[in-house]
Amino acid sequence: MNVFPKLFFSAAAVFAVLVSATDTVATATPSHGGPTTSSSGHPTGRLIVQRAPNFGTDLSIRLLIDGKKVADIPRNQHYGGVLAAGRHVLTALALPNTQSRRPTTIGVTIKSRQVYIFTATWEGDRLALRSSNFYMPTVRANVR
Repeated sequence: MNVFPKLFFSAAAVFAVLVSATDTVATATPSHGGPTTSSSGHPTGRLIVQRAPNFGTDLSIRLLIDGKKVADIPRNQHYGGVLAAGRHVLTALALPNTQSRRPTTIGVTIKSRQVYIFTATWEGDRLALRSSNFYMPTVRANVR
């Protein structure tokens, strides 16, 4: 009995889980305006999540921060928000999810007065959030 196929597929499954749960180190750029503290006095940073130009015409991105839905991002729009400094979890899912894809989750540590830009793109058939230094001006999505 050949155990190689079972071992190979088991290793591939473990690798896929580890890759989807990786911690992203975002490139932060200094903020030259906007709030540096929240209304409660806590330090804040700015988060922008945008779509790659070829993401998909009929797809939107559901964005959750720390498990709470913050926006559905349609074509030609982005999410822009202010987060308290500290550790946060970003989760993104392409909608409609007709192929039952799992959401993409990354961790990010927000530092005071920094701007973090992520671009939602496809890596094969998997949605990925990639740190970016480039902001593509679009309309801000309705925040929930």
